Parts: sequence; structure tokens; C-alpha cells
Amino acid sequence: MKRYNRLFACLDDLESLLKAGDRVIETDKPLISNSDASPLPNLLRAEALIELGDYPRAVSEAKLALQRVEDRLPFGMWPPIRYRLGGQAALTLAYGLAGDRANAMAQLKVLEEFRIGFLGSAILNPLKANAIARAHMALGDYASVARDLNRDEGGWTKTVWYLNNAAWGFSGDDASQTFVVLPKLLMRGISSYETGDRATAKAALSAILRHNRISDFGELRWLALYYWGLISERESDLRGATDAYAKAVSVIEQQRATINTEASKIGFVGDKQAVYGRLIALLAQQGRAGEAFDYVERSKSRALVDLLASKKDFIAAGADAEKVRRVLAQLDAADLASRAQDDGAKPGESAGVRSFELARREIGQTAPELSTLVTVGSIAPDELKGLIGEREALVEYYHQGDDLYAFVVTRAQLQAVKLDAKGLGERVRAFRRAIEDPGSSFWDARARALYEQLWQPIEALVTAGSVVVVPHGALHYLPFAALRRADGSLLIDQYALRFLPSASVLKFLRPALAKQAGELLALGNPDLDDPKLDLRFAEGEAKSVAGMFPSSRVLVRKDASETNFRKAGGVFSRIHFATHGKFQADDPLNSGLQLAKDGENDGVLTVGELYSINLDADLVTLSACETGLGRIANGDDVVGLTRGFLYAGSRSIVASLWSVDDQATATLMKTFYENLAAHSKQDALRQAQIKTRLIYPHPFYWAAFQLTGRAE
Repeated sequence: MKRYNRLFACLDDLESLLKAGDRVIETDKPLISNSDASPLPNLLRAEALIELGDYPRAVSEAKLALQRVEDRLPFGMWPPIRYRLGGQAALTLAYGLAGDRANAMAQLKVLEEFRIGFLGSAILNPLKANAIARAHMALGDYASVARDLNRDEGGWTKTVWYLNNAAWGFSGDDASQTFVVLPKLLMRGISSYETGDRATAKAALSAILRHNRISDFGELRWLALYYWGLISERESDLRGATDAYAKAVSVIEQQRATINTEASKIGFVGDKQAVYGRLIALLAQQGRAGEAFDYVERSKSRALVDLLASKKDFIAAGADAEKVRRVLAQLDAADLASRAQDDGAKPGESAGVRSFELARREIGQTAPELSTLVTVGSIAPDELKGLIGEREALVEYYHQGDDLYAFVVTRAQLQAVKLDAKGLGERVRAFRRAIEDPGSSFWDARARALYEQLWQPIEALVTAGSVVVVPHGALHYLPFAALRRADGSLLIDQYALRFLPSASVLKFLRPALAKQAGELLALGNPDLDDPKLDLRFAEGEAKSVAGMFPSSRVLVRKDASETNFRKAGGVFSRIHFATHGKFQADDPLNSGLQLAKDGENDGVLTVGELYSINLDADLVTLSACETGLGRIANGDDVVGLTRGFLYAGSRSIVASLWSVDDQATATLMKTFYENLAAHSKQDALRQAQIKTRLIYPHPFYWAAFQLTGRAE
């Protein structure tokens, strides 16, 4: 039923019974003997954790299940063999899906050599064949998958026979057939496509998409639609491919969390962002730039949803906090119910699906800003045009696979330009390596090459002097200000730049303060219990910045604590952090700022915690190391500290892309705050960078800082 919370509670109860000595599963079934239930909790946990995508824990549980299999009499032979086969299959699959090829191959060899014997072979041999196929699927060895499926004698023939029955379904007890048939058909379809057998792939995928139960198996349906779209593209049926991809996106967006469920049964975790990528490419190719742009924004929203789906303690500004928590709980319950297999419901009409839609609408009305985080959505291109300044342009990049597009949006028009994606990731990495070496001039040639690749093709369309840049993928790591134009000048010489994680954020940026208040909270050089982490100039920077404002408070060393920020942060209109940043690519919600710890807090102000904090700040400056970095995977927008502070209530954030020089940063920050008296934040930062460049010409010293959020 996919009700994992109830499953794990039941398994905990079962574990307690086993510890109390109640170990025997008794049966009166013919040819099936009693068995020792000791491995069962671990085996079921392993299978569930695979479906939830928690592969390391699945590996641990599968190993425990194998250790607890009892082969000795009087429990007989058949049940222990099945437990051991199940544990071995789960262990192999978990390694494969985790990308641990060496361990997966080693366990696959054990699985292939697994001896069943005569007793139970009629039941266990097909299970073994299916397990081997799933393992090869997880390893991307599609040629072996077809061979594995054929090991189940008559399996393919029976599958086609069942699915060609009247009404393309089953009467009576069809659940077991559906659970077996649909995953095997999808394995057949994907493996056939990947090995070039398009005819067999079409037959299998057609059978899946026509089946009257497929609407209840979203994780299988979107994959079938995706591969149907790939086949349609190969056959030059662009309309059919576009339709298939759009339907796949619709299925994906009905599921709020990235639960693998049925897809894990075939040993396959598809990249949902690839569906968006193909759809965007086809729409742009057909001249449908507005629709393509909409899906670009939806893809980024989807990525954020996937990351934040498990977070429960959001703060919704201006909303009834208790009502928000209640609706979030309803949304979670409805989301879970919508994924449960309900044999009695018509396709797409289960009670869970209906309650999920109702809860999603209510959260949209209760807290629309929060709704952008827990559901997928975007703003229409026409609405977006109205949010862009009269003398401003928005440039949004989208990069997926071999496709790279730039969307240029002004109040008058929206245009899509296909760019050269060749070597983009490596070029950005090479540029970053060069620019972070202040003693080298290698950055210059790389800056020119990236300018030619990313900006020169759109330069004629970007006539405004003020530009909003929405990066994507590796471009989140790129200091655009330091790109070298054909005439030798830098991008910063011509444009005032600001950045956004996605264009849809424009709708939810808080209005600028009517009057710029003079309050500033500065936290500098916190005591991190390690002299090597002291920032000598940061303490002076914090005091210098605070001295520019009449009503300010400066906290340094032990006083620069997470606890003090939580107590005082909501009072000040400007907040300045001069401290280290902590970036965790594998766990972006736990990236954060390092402050002093005490008895109340651990000293790390994480991204996840920011989604539960309420600020009312005009500007947050992160004069720290790596605070602009975020997780770049599967087309994700940067969910880093900048996005967290935007959500917490800051209108603008200034953050750095790399470990900045302590002394040069102090100079730049002093100039930046002085400029705020007469300039917008966007112009103040640009002028501060240009002035710092006169003292420190190499972009290492000044190009790291970027403004995210409002310009004024």
C-alpha cells in the first residue's frame, strides 16, 4: 500500500516479538513448512528503503537479513531459501542503485550462482530471474536484461497474452498479475529501446500505456511516457513526442516527493529532469519559447520540491502558523494516500488523489509563498514581464545534457536562443580553478571563451544596462562579472548584475522598505574553538561596517553566536555576517554559516533552519567563504543560503562564490556600505567591485560577490 510510516511501526513491533522469543511463523499450507521469522523485519525494511531511495540503509538492512537467515531444521528448507534469495536480491539492487558498481557486481555474481534446488524451484526460479534482471537494470546493462527476462520461461509470452485479454485488464484477483506484469513490461520496453530494438520497445510501452491500471502506477507511467517520447523523436513525430513528455511531466508533478516506489521494482531510477529537458528542447525547436520557458521554471520548482519535501517546520510570513502546520500535515497524509495502491478505485480517482488536490489548493490559499516550496508551480511569462523593470532584462539559462538555452525576457518580448553546450561544465571548472589563483593570468583566456559561449550570442538582445541573471547547473558557480568581452572590457563594465535562483522568485520578493532604516546587526570573527579558523580582518570589518550606521549592534567572538542571531536577527533591517561558511554538496539543507556555539545551539545556522526563521531584513550580507555555493545536480537551482535567506524574509543577499581574501573583502565591504547612501544595492555593489579592482586587479579579490534578490 506504500504506507511506509505504518510499515516501519509494524516492523518495530515485530522486532520486539522476536526479541521476546516469538520467532516461528506457523503455516498449514501444503508443501510450505514453518519458518524462522528473524530475517523478516530487516528484509522488509531493506525493500522499503530501496523504494524510498535510502540505499545505504537498505544495504545495512539487507546484510542483517542475510545474517539472520536460519537454515537449520526443524524449519525446513524452502522458507530460508526464499529469505536468503530476497536478501541477496535487495543487497545487489541497493548497491546498484547507489552507483556502487564494484559491490553490485560482486553481489550479482553471488545472486547468479545462488542454488535453489528442486524444492520451490517453480516459484523461486522466476523470482531469481527477475532479481537478476533488476540488478542489470540498475547497472545500466540493458543487453543482459532481455536475456534475464527470457530466463523466466514463458514469461514474455504470458505477459503479452495477459495484456491482450479483453479490455486490457484482468478480472477478479488481478493485483498480483499487475504487480508482476507491468514492471516486467517496462523493463522489456526500456532495455529494448536502449539496445536498439525499437519495435519490441514500442510493443511493450504501448501495452503499458493502454493498460487500465497504469494510472495508479505513476512511477511506471512517467517512465513509459518518457521512453515513448524518445521513440517518437527518433521517428520524427515531434508532436507525439511533445505530447508524451508533457503527460510525463504532469504525472511527475502530481507526486510531491521523490519516492521511487514502482520504479525501484525494475531497478531503475530515472532522471525526472531529463523529461523536462527533452520537452523544453522540443518546444524551443518549434518556436514555442513561452511554453518552453514555463517548463524551465517548473523544472527548477520541481527540483526544489524534491529537496524540501520532507521538511515539516516551515515559517509562512503573514499566515496563521498553526493553520499552515495543519494543512502541511494534511498534505503529507494525502500525498501518502495518493501513492497507495487502491484496487477498487478507477484510474486516477482514488480518495488519496482527491484529498491531495484539495490540500494542495488550501496550502496555496493559506500561504502562497510556502506553496511554491511544497508544490510545483511557476508564473506565466506575461506576468513575469510585468515584474521586470522598464530598463531591465532577465537572462535565464537552462542546461540539460547536450542542450543549452538562454531565454532573454524584457517587458516587450521573450526570446529563446540555443547556445553551444560543448564542454560547458569543464570550462566553468577550469575558469574557477584559474580565477582562484591570484598569481596567475590564465583566467583571461577562459573568461573570453565563456563570454563567446554564453553572452556573445545574446548580446544584441540585452540592450538594458541592468540585468537579472538566472543561472542553471554549473553556471551557478560562474562569476559572470569577470567574463571578458571581445573589446577587452569585462561584463561588469557594461552591466549592473543581480541574480535569482529562479525567475518565479520575483513574484515573492518582499516590497522594498519605504524608508531605509539605520539599524544594522554585524556578527564577525566568531570563536569557533580553533585558532586556525580565526578571521583577523573580519572582526575589524564587522566593527567598521557597524560604525557606519547610527543604530547598530556588533557581536564578535563568543557573542557572535547562533543563539544571539536568533534572538536579535528579526529586529534589524540589515544583517552582516563576517564569518566562515560551511558547504555540504551531499546534504545542501545542512550547509550553513559557522557561528559561535553555546548551550542552546550548535553554532551552525543551516539552510534548513532558515526555512523556519522569520526575518524582515532589507539586506543580508554574507561576507564569508563559499556562501553562494549550492548543490548542483539534476538541473537543480541553487538551494543554498541565498535561497534560505530570501525565504526567511530578506529582500536582498550579497554572498560569495569562493573563499574570499580577508583583507580585500574588508575594503570592498566598506565601500559597498558607503555607496548605499546614494545608490541602489545593485549599483552600490558594482561600484564597490570596480573600485576594489583598482587596488586588486585580479578578479579573485572582487568577482566572488553577487547580489541576489531586489536591486533597490
